[in-house]
Amino acid sequence: MSELLITTEGLSLDALELHDLDHDTIRLDHQVVEYVSRCRMYLELKINEGEDAYYGINTGFGSLCNVIISKEKLNDLQHNLIRSHAAGMGESVPPKIARLILLLKIQNLSYGYSGIRIQVLQRLVDLYNMGVAPLIFQQGSLGASGDLAPLAHLSLPLIGEGEVWFKGQRRPSKEVLKELDMEPIALAAKEGLALLNGTQFSTAYGVYAALQARKMIRKANQCAALSMEAFNCQLSPLDPDIHLIRKHSGQMECAAEIASFLKGSDLDVRKGKSVQDPYAFRCAPQVHGASLSALKHVEDILQHELYAVTDNPNVFPAADKILSGGNFHAQPIALALDYLAIALAEIANISERRTYQLLTGARNLPSYLIRDAGLHSGFMIAQYTAASIVSQNKQYCSPASVDSIVSSVGQEDHVSMAANAATKLFKVVENVWSVLGIEWMCACQAVDIMEYGIGPSLEEPKTEFRSKVSILTEDRVLHEDMKEAAAFLRYA
Repeated sequence: MSELLITTEGLSLDALELHDLDHDTIRLDHQVVEYVSRCRMYLELKINEGEDAYYGINTGFGSLCNVIISKEKLNDLQHNLIRSHAAGMGESVPPKIARLILLLKIQNLSYGYSGIRIQVLQRLVDLYNMGVAPLIFQQGSLGASGDLAPLAHLSLPLIGEGEVWFKGQRRPSKEVLKELDMEPIALAAKEGLALLNGTQFSTAYGVYAALQARKMIRKANQCAALSMEAFNCQLSPLDPDIHLIRKHSGQMECAAEIASFLKGSDLDVRKGKSVQDPYAFRCAPQVHGASLSALKHVEDILQHELYAVTDNPNVFPAADKILSGGNFHAQPIALALDYLAIALAEIANISERRTYQLLTGARNLPSYLIRDAGLHSGFMIAQYTAASIVSQNKQYCSPASVDSIVSSVGQEDHVSMAANAATKLFKVVENVWSVLGIEWMCACQAVDIMEYGIGPSLEEPKTEFRSKVSILTEDRVLHEDMKEAAAFLRYA
């Protein structure tokens, strides 16, 4: 267990990759306490000294922005906001991602431009450190005005309402607060709005997917290398000179990594090679590399969002300003998440093609990678499953970011749909691991049947996999084998 320091400098993707969402704790830097407290003092001064209207602070919300709220009802306004906006539907967000959303909301409020009290921020930190994950639903955000419905569900536990995940159980927030000896917080002016405005739902899903993709592309290179071993492929497509004259960094990186997995193999001296191999093998560096380059672009967008303040209005004590703007609009995230879904789906597309080639009976491999094919079907239907998953991914890759539906009586007349981009990206990530697992399982079978001498970088993981899934000598139920293969790649 380690402690992550929340600072006014923000969180990096690399820091989040090292952070254990299930066990590590966080702590506010002293400068965060200073900035947040100073901002709150300024806001309270502005509320108390004048009669100016400030959106969501002493006015209604959305199309009700011109309705002025009396000072004695400002606290009620914030509680009503959270209750009314907690209108999520659909499946619940996985607890690990819910905790990531909570962590990103804490960071976003720590920059000192949101006008909340430090005790509200500290309560979020305490809940996080106690292992609480708010119960959030996947449907409800349009990705503009912030991820309103999801973040309202995130905020309900502060006021003792809604539900949370705690110690592996879904429980009422009120019960858990009592167990933790915490009283519900009475929110003050601006605090409910600061909690609800922001892109943390969409950004958290994006961060999760990007960190998964870092490992996924490495594992795809490993799968491609083992499939090349199994299919007795040419090594020339991996020659650095080919990739240097195209100059795409992702392509060069993937070619080098695939080649490193094949180091020490007898592949280069084997007989019976075709003059050229199918594109699924020969063009793996180009396809994987394009996805890697896309990932790096998306990571750049996500990193900017991690450093950003995305609530509204924003409070600037030093400049004596309270400004209402549109930093909550998640268009940058929506486009990036749609792009990443496409990039990762392509990893599955080419993986499934390699699986198909291994089952065709070419290159002296038995049909469907099973002796006595006909009596036994071998991996025939495993490829069907991969194909169905790949097809489903194509449906998930229809971009959410090109859609917009008018809401709030026309006040919110363009929205990003980033939340929908986020949740379908999550499904693509899960699917790609399944497809890669099927390829890995089939490539291991092919190598073992042919008794090829593969390099140590592949022999070690193949041997470890064989300790979990035995070679297929006759038909058996493959469901658990495929699940084991996907988990092996993902977690080994």
